Amino acid sequence: MKLERHSKIVELIGKYEIETQEELAQKLQESGYRVTQATVSRDIRELRLTKVPSESGRQRYVVMQNPTTTFSDKYIRILKDGYVSMDMAQNILVIKTVSGMAMAVAAALDAIHFHEIVGCIAGDDTIMCAVRSVDDTILVMDKIKKLVAE
Repeated sequence: MKLERHSKIVELIGKYEIETQEELAQKLQESGYRVTQATVSRDIRELRLTKVPSESGRQRYVVMQNPTTTFSDKYIRILKDGYVSMDMAQNILVIKTVSGMAMAVAAALDAIHFHEIVGCIAGDDTIMCAVRSVDDTILVMDKIKKLVAE
């Protein structure tokens, strides 16, 4: 649902000059999404939307593509370099890493800010992540698989 909502937000800000969170929430509600101001605020932060001046003199939300390497790109590279495999046991995610890389990969996971992960404990080549729920564990596994496959 969140991914669909994020796609809809990108579509809406491309189609309309949306200046405020309230305007964005209204457009989402008109499109059939049940959102609160807090949800829209979180989505704006997660999508890294920013405001730029428009032709009409108002401000509008846009998705900024930063061509330079960001911190998250560096952390994703660390994750890719250290990752070996992963498995789950209920809401515990166990990640195997290259020997000696567990602390760096755990720090990268913390820096990437998966909101589903409560915290990580790293050994020499293994990380145990406490995840909010079993469903969230499956979701995080999919996200990590996509990140290391890119």
